[in-house]
Amino acid sequence: MRVVAKFGGTSLGSGDRIERAADSVASAVAAGHEIAVVASAMGSTTDDLLDDITFETDDADRAEIVSMGERTSVRMLKAALSVRDVDAVFLEPGHPDWPVVTDELGEVDVAETKRRAREIAADMDGVVPIITGFLAEDHEGNVTTLGRGGSDTTAVMLGNYMDADEVVIVTDVEGVMTGDPRVVEGARNVGEITVDELRNLSFRGAEVVAPSALSYKDEGLAVRVVHYQHGDLLRGGTRIEGEFESLIDMREEPLACLTIAGRAIRNRPGILSELASALRAEEINIDAVASGMDSVTFYVDVDVAETAEALLHEAVVTDEALSSVTVADPIAVIRVTGGELPNQSGVIQDIIAPIADAGINIIDLITSATSVAVFVDWDDREEALEIVQDRFD
Repeated sequence: MRVVAKFGGTSLGSGDRIERAADSVASAVAAGHEIAVVASAMGSTTDDLLDDITFETDDADRAEIVSMGERTSVRMLKAALSVRDVDAVFLEPGHPDWPVVTDELGEVDVAETKRRAREIAADMDGVVPIITGFLAEDHEGNVTTLGRGGSDTTAVMLGNYMDADEVVIVTDVEGVMTGDPRVVEGARNVGEITVDELRNLSFRGAEVVAPSALSYKDEGLAVRVVHYQHGDLLRGGTRIEGEFESLIDMREEPLACLTIAGRAIRNRPGILSELASALRAEEINIDAVASGMDSVTFYVDVDVAETAEALLHEAVVTDEALSSVTVADPIAVIRVTGGELPNQSGVIQDIIAPIADAGINIIDLITSATSVAVFVDWDDREEALEIVQDRFD
């Protein structure tokens, strides 16, 4: 197999850990696999360097300074592999074979980076390239960076462009866990997780794989997360399945909007569960939920709206904190989902402003880490869908 192995800062945080990393690479090479390595800065070196820049500096000098962490790591790994009789070469910005190139906007030059990555892949027979993560180089030879999580981005991007069979992210967690083991007792490893599931977790605080890296994963590229103590690059950890799909979708059937009003309803523990349970008892599916300080709104299929209203009315008349339930229909929902959605500044405004400019009333707007759902009158659905599609085409 051809494998790109990314070693995070923790997995290179000491001499012993660098030796462990070198052992795992050497074992994979001895087993006949082609291995390329992407190395982060040792430990917290990058953060420490940034903290030490207390003086005025331009972006070019700042990039050169923070690059020293990764530059040190690749030299350490190369030295450790050499004593294990592994032929290795380190690549950093300025090297004639350096692969990651950015354009004048600071974005990755895909065509040039892909070309250079394929050249490296063609020369991997018996040689382990050790590549600085996080760093890039513009067309003038200046050092640039890929931002937070840049080493993950380097690894998955190069894995894609080098036609690797797998990218292995070596870090300080045993793959993706069912919960934070520092907080939750009995947290266990998840064997498999989809890109979409991990994307939502990542944008809500799970520090496993940088979301920017996942955008480079395609269906044919396997990505796995393993603990640095595991010692085996080819087994264990969590396998990340699938690829990002940017999607604009309009629900084919109309919805009904049921709103329950009540005094300080958000401060009432268990109220959402009580109301949802009333609908669940009749097997009524809830398409979406929106809540405010004094109201909760459920979106359900139009054909079960009357039944849902009757059930929720029973809850209203038996609970002094609830005042009334109302129904509005038919309503359409247009959903926008995309891996890069959270990285697009002003994306919500870009969606709703042209809809408003067209005189279409937005009934509701529900957002998550990686999706936006826009609710409009059923008669406005086709025009609203066309506006949203134009925005993202």
